[in-house]
Amino acid sequence: MNSTGHQTDGTDRIDKKTILVAVTDLFFYTKVRDALRQPDYQLEKARAQRDILDKALAVNPSAIIFNMNDLIIDPFQALEQLKSDPRFKHIPTLAFANHEEVETWNRARALGVTKVVSRNEFSARTRELVEEVMNNHDTASERL
Repeated sequence: MNSTGHQTDGTDRIDKKTILVAVTDLFFYTKVRDALRQPDYQLEKARAQRDILDKALAVNPSAIIFNMNDLIIDPFQALEQLKSDPRFKHIPTLAFANHEEVETWNRARALGVTKVVSRNEFSARTRELVEEVMNNHDTASERL
């Protein structure tokens, strides 16, 4: 066990990036899992609303992915909580939503999502998009 009480298996690497995935839709979660395969990334899945804050605190993720159309998790509530808490507001966020839901996109941006894309773009470019939000966030942080 490590200091956070999580089981370690010897394959954990210090440079491995943890991505918190607040996506309960099996199709999209599978896309994320397939795109962000080991050894570079470790995925933490949020299965319920409370998991988002609890896991963000426990694993200090490099990024968080939200499905803005999730039927189980309320991504808007989670974003409000994360972005209002100084411990989490620095974490880059990638969100995807139905391309026709302009209000959803606008609301996600207003809540501080780093990047929001269509469901199709997310499916086609998952790894590239995750790396983009993390790299752009790192560059912006260095300028501060």
